Amino acid sequence: MSLIKPVSITLVLLTVFFLTAAAQDTLRLTLRQADSLFLSHNYYLLAASMNVEAQKAQIIQAGLYPNPVFTADINAYDPENRRLLHLGGTGQKVFQIEQLIILGGKRKSEIEMAKTHSRIAELEFQLLIRQLRYRLHSDLFSLGQQQLLLARYNTQLALLDTLLNAYQIQADKGNIPLKDVVRLKGAYLKLNNDRAELLQRYYETQSGLQTLLQTNALVEFQFSEQEIEKYIRLVDPEDLKNEALNSRPELMIIRQDKLLAEQYLDYQKKLAIPDINVFASYDQRGGAFNNQINTGLSVAIPLWNKNQGNIKSSEFKIRQTEYNLQALQNEIMSSIQNNYAFYTQTVSEYLKATSLYNQDFEITVRGMTDNFQKQNVSIVEFIDFFEAYNEVMTELARIKTQLVVSGEQLNLLIGKDIF
Repeated sequence: MSLIKPVSITLVLLTVFFLTAAAQDTLRLTLRQADSLFLSHNYYLLAASMNVEAQKAQIIQAGLYPNPVFTADINAYDPENRRLLHLGGTGQKVFQIEQLIILGGKRKSEIEMAKTHSRIAELEFQLLIRQLRYRLHSDLFSLGQQQLLLARYNTQLALLDTLLNAYQIQADKGNIPLKDVVRLKGAYLKLNNDRAELLQRYYETQSGLQTLLQTNALVEFQFSEQEIEKYIRLVDPEDLKNEALNSRPELMIIRQDKLLAEQYLDYQKKLAIPDINVFASYDQRGGAFNNQINTGLSVAIPLWNKNQGNIKSSEFKIRQTEYNLQALQNEIMSSIQNNYAFYTQTVSEYLKATSLYNQDFEITVRGMTDNFQKQNVSIVEFIDFFEAYNEVMTELARIKTQLVVSGEQLNLLIGKDIF
């Protein structure tokens, strides 16, 4: 019995879908190309880099000395002589220039604190890069597996649609039972529903990647199985913990916060030392002598306010950062231990799954399809095998994605790429 079918509406729709997708702008990227595009185009990174430059500019500002102040006091109205702006030889005017002299090393402390703020901004920038790149790599490999599954689903839907139409024709002629057609329709609807759910996740992943890469084009990830297998590596969890203590940006930020708190305490102590304001003035006729030139200084007397409150507050800030540092270290150690355990389990799943899956699967699929069309295999056997095969493909995609994500999670937790 021949089971050849005319072109179906569903097959046409699938063809239109792919032609439409191909007509859109498609951005085909390898992992290296995606990293390069991400670093140069992501607006979050560009904004954070501007904050780094802004903090560096504050170092310049902290090193600048206060400007001198010039004061001019001129006669507005002379009531004795009834003259406006009486400024000549018989008039009155006063000129004064003042300069604040900063004592106690305050300016040096301000420069050091500005440098620490700049270092914190750089570390926050590095942290943002690592967090966003974790999302980028995870989404790219998720997208890659979704691409492969969608391609398989579309091929299988086209095959089922061909078989379904051929069986419908034969059922209408009374050559085969109608229940076989119903069984094929059920398999088709289930696969189509699975594809719809996958397509939703696919476009959600696309949206995240387009945001990270700042593009409106449809992203197509080009990768190899070797790029997935690079996430399989024997590592000692204790080495990972030690590496995290030296490389994790959050830890380095808190250490810089502690340094900043110590610098701030030192600065507050120096603020208790009063600065001196020196000045020189010329008074034409308002002083004890005509054309009088004066000089002097002013200084605050630290009698009651010796900055005690700010000094005490700064001491508590140091203790606060010490507790925060210890808490984060404990949290990181626990996270690495648990994530490493999950990673090793994922590696075991991947190695087992890939050892079970080989070319025999694809050969068997083609054989089952050919034998079903020749009616050497029953529809029950064919549908059962068909659904089991799709479950295997879906599980393989999940395991491969999970392997990449767990490896990238360890990279993020350690603060350094080990995979």
